[in-house]
Amino acid sequence: MTKYHLSLQLLILFQFSSIISAIRKDIGFEQIRSCRNTVQGRYLLSDDNGYVCDALSVDPTSRCCPINGLRFSCQGCNLVSQCCNSYEFCVSCCLHPSRTQEAQVLKVKIAKPSTAAVSYTSVFDFCAGRCRHNSESVVHENAYRSDFHHCFSLPSNSSGANYTQLEARLGGINVVIGKQGESCDSVCKSNGQSCVLNKLLVLNQCDVMQKYMSCKGACLASIGTDQPAEVVADAPRHLNPGACLYTRTQSLLSCDGSLWHTRRLCPCA
Repeated sequence: MTKYHLSLQLLILFQFSSIISAIRKDIGFEQIRSCRNTVQGRYLLSDDNGYVCDALSVDPTSRCCPINGLRFSCQGCNLVSQCCNSYEFCVSCCLHPSRTQEAQVLKVKIAKPSTAAVSYTSVFDFCAGRCRHNSESVVHENAYRSDFHHCFSLPSNSSGANYTQLEARLGGINVVIGKQGESCDSVCKSNGQSCVLNKLLVLNQCDVMQKYMSCKGACLASIGTDQPAEVVADAPRHLNPGACLYTRTQSLLSCDGSLWHTRRLCPCA
């Protein structure tokens, strides 16, 4: 074999190897996506990546929403009360890492009838479960406090986590109990501060009021611009002396509301 033929063969072999190498570098396998989703929605779904989409646009194989859709959306949610008027957007909003800490929710117990309590296994399980049925958004076991009844806040008995969360939501707020018949505007002004209207939403909950007031006569839903408040002890019997009052109608919350027979719980700053 001549040097010419040997050189030619080596050149062909080198070029062929380069082609194979180039082809092999381009070979890859598409990553298969798989999602869990909220299933129950007639029109909308939320998947475990935090996307919300129309039920008809869900991928039938992966069960995932399109990744160009809304993610971690809080549409129709009140971020102070952590409650939403839509189940799917409640789940999506809850899944945002800055709103729900995995280390906390995995410690929350699920109460199951006739069985030992178990913990949630993922943030998605927690969000899907809490948004669907949250006892803290219900009064008298058969009525919702407001249209925003899909709530993802940590339960009150979650090993102190809820108290820490409450402190964070009331950061910089001076919670003051007013005098009988005094409005929150007046209460805060007497302390050289102003009433912070949106923080009334945080205080407008029985478990929160019970941290600051005695609520000896229970905690009752009411209608009025003086809530959240506690009925004074010498009020007429039909007004439930000693009871704490909250409103189901958030639009009624007001800094200037007052009633002679109540003492208001006020957020000042």
